[in-house]
Amino acid sequence: MTQSRFDLEQAWASNVPSHWRWSRNKELLAESLSVSLDGSEELLSVSHLTGITPKSEKNVTMTAAENLDGYRLVDNGDLVINTMWAWMGALGVSKQAGIVSPAYGVYSPRPNAPFDPGFYDYLYRSNPYVMEMTRLSRGIWSSRLRLYPNVFLSMAIPVPPLEEQRDIANYLDRETARIETLIEEQQRLIEMLRERRQAIIDVAFSVLGEPCVQLRRYTKFLTSGSRGWADYYADEGERFVRIGNLPRASLDLRGDVQFVDLPATVTEGSRTMLEAGDLLFSITAYLGSVAVVGGDWVGAYVSQHVALCRLESEHVDSRFIGWFMVTTTGQNQLKMGAAGGAKMQLALDDIRGLRVPLAPINEQRNIAASLDEQTAKIDTLIEETERFIELSRERRSALITAAVTGQIDVRGGA
Repeated sequence: MTQSRFDLEQAWASNVPSHWRWSRNKELLAESLSVSLDGSEELLSVSHLTGITPKSEKNVTMTAAENLDGYRLVDNGDLVINTMWAWMGALGVSKQAGIVSPAYGVYSPRPNAPFDPGFYDYLYRSNPYVMEMTRLSRGIWSSRLRLYPNVFLSMAIPVPPLEEQRDIANYLDRETARIETLIEEQQRLIEMLRERRQAIIDVAFSVLGEPCVQLRRYTKFLTSGSRGWADYYADEGERFVRIGNLPRASLDLRGDVQFVDLPATVTEGSRTMLEAGDLLFSITAYLGSVAVVGGDWVGAYVSQHVALCRLESEHVDSRFIGWFMVTTTGQNQLKMGAAGGAKMQLALDDIRGLRVPLAPINEQRNIAASLDEQTAKIDTLIEETERFIELSRERRSALITAAVTGQIDVRGGA
């Protein structure tokens, strides 16, 4: 299979300077099939986020191959492509020698080819070029698309003068470093805000002393959802609470809404129909996630992975209990067994045995209302900061695209 030379050339016609020439990858690169004899070289990782980096620098939990002989050799300046993840931008030009999986594609610059590694690392990983590689990849499912070597080598590629390639790469190194520094600062701010948020929650309960009453004392009804709900998934109907709808650090249900449409003959769902103020716990994953039912979620059903706890509202406020479960003490109870071992899932009796603090009902409501207000302000700041980071990443991507297509004239180091 080959690609028309003019696909990218026509798409970028209004952007690429007239003094740039067009070529194909095969005129700049050749596939390298050299393999390691003993696997002793540095194992490299290929990521859509960081490009090519030593795998030793990654926090990888996947089991490594025991024998690395036969892995593909990579030289400094080689382009490496994860054939199955090229559509996500899992590729880059390596800055060091090493080895990669034999399933990856390795392409070495041809002798005397006008190929600056820094420039082409940016170009190959730019959004427009990744989109073109996605279009040309083949496979039945989007997650299993493959970019075959003959297709990649036939793709069109812009070729600026070599000196201009270097100027563009240097310019992008400087500008993207500034953006990345700014993003790192904003990420630290988010971390500080989250720590502040947690401290506020913990302090609110510290004045009440140690939790001394088991939740079973105030529980009117406790159950988990039924199985078999997938048969009733629908585009409209009643809301259905899945474990992913439970938040990780607040109390309000969130996320994509799944609807179910139950026929009249199915009565099991009525047992777990939610009421305002019901307290929900994740019991098979994301232990520590809790929510309090309100708003449009009243009348919804719950999955078998969620426990529904209905409390005696005259004695205990569900949002007070919910906020306590978000404290460090509450989270430790949900995530650890009675003997100190890590919990894999929660039984209903684990929930009955949760220990909570005592306080007059009015004080409970005041604490819950105060935490609702204080955490909402911090959550707004976190959301604004996350949006700033998103815009910064969009700016970085747009800057790279503009530079590698010649929309920014950086000749002479400008």
